[in-house]
Amino acid sequence: MKIIKLILFVILLAGPGLVSCSSVPVRKEPPLEVVAHVDQKRYLGKWYEIARYPHSFEENCYAVTADYKLLDDGAVQVINRCREGGLDGKLKEAAGKAYFVDSKTNAKLEVTFFWPFYGDYWIIDLDENYQYAVVSEPDRQPLDIEPDAHDGPLAVRSAHRKTQEEGF
Repeated sequence: MKIIKLILFVILLAGPGLVSCSSVPVRKEPPLEVVAHVDQKRYLGKWYEIARYPHSFEENCYAVTADYKLLDDGAVQVINRCREGGLDGKLKEAAGKAYFVDSKTNAKLEVTFFWPFYGDYWIIDLDENYQYAVVSEPDRQPLDIEPDAHDGPLAVRSAHRKTQEEGF
């Protein structure tokens, strides 16, 4: 009886892991690279999201913006806003904090909207004049294209080229 219980215990413990490993497709993209350098002060301010891969947390969101403000402790205050259901919809807001985690480039940040959970925020393309940025994370989900003003066409063309190069 003890042997049967031990076998059942091992199956219950290892079974889900074996099944999940065998059912997840493995993608073979090269590691995602970030830009060589981000000037923190130039990156601050309001950015307008003009394109993205769908995110569950931005479902049914329109007119999405992100405001970045440097705090006294070196962290960055992040305020994301959108309109639910359409441009005239109810304003939805999420406040969080970001921390630069790669001092060599300043292109990798950790962001939290609900402590203790953090997510990666990697700047993988940035216009030399800070007119647009392309943001993702190591596993290429999500993807955002954010111009700093309404310079959408330039951002879309440049971001399309970059995302294709990176295997999105």
